[in-house]
Amino acid sequence: MSEVRGIYTLWKREVKKFLREKPRLLNAFCQPLLWLFIFGTGMRFSAGIPGYNYQEFIFPGLVCQAMLFTAMFMGVSVIWDREFGFLKEILVSPVSRSSIFLGKMFGVSTDVMLQGIIIFPFAFLIGARTDFIIFLKALPIMLLITIGLTCIGLTFASLLKSFEGFGLIQTFINLPLFFLSGALFPLTNVPEWLLCVSYANPLTYGVDALRTVMMGGAWAPLFPMHIDIGVLIAFDAVMFSIGTYAFSRRE
Repeated sequence: MSEVRGIYTLWKREVKKFLREKPRLLNAFCQPLLWLFIFGTGMRFSAGIPGYNYQEFIFPGLVCQAMLFTAMFMGVSVIWDREFGFLKEILVSPVSRSSIFLGKMFGVSTDVMLQGIIIFPFAFLIGARTDFIIFLKALPIMLLITIGLTCIGLTFASLLKSFEGFGLIQTFINLPLFFLSGALFPLTNVPEWLLCVSYANPLTYGVDALRTVMMGGAWAPLFPMHIDIGVLIAFDAVMFSIGTYAFSRRE
């Protein structure tokens, strides 16, 4: 029972922290919208992508971008907790380290999901194909994306000891994951070597699945849905195992 209570307490703490920090919430909310309305509009009236409304095309990718950047940034909470002594207190509590990691993962994942949900209604403004049924279908895909990305952020925060080091790693990971996921351009015409790198990127499968749900028959998916979902589940399981191990080994 103490394990469940500990997980719940850590989850609640992470969610409260996220909702109280209005500037960070505003920044995470505005950034994908700027990409959508400025970059998306510019591309639509220039080259664009034949056969697609470019803003509609990039919207699923920008939902993933918002979740990616938030998940990675929120991993810094582990370093904050260590600097201010909170982590030391919970590590000596009766709650196991795996449960502590699970509680933080649940909390950060909730924050990341809220981030994705907040910008989802803006699909209406660009004429994207969306309704409540599509939204419900997108939620489990967003959750699978969120869990793996959250575990990446928490894993590196568990291994690093400084904010500066975490910031460098965060940038080093975020940009390749985002730009090589097909979020901004189709992967069908890229060079073979770049396509192979993109296929090794788990976010590629999340973007593909989300785009399939949101664009329906207007989008020719890279993979069948069961492949996308299977890769995301495997990615989540691997990253959760690595994250739990890394957190359990920290001093």
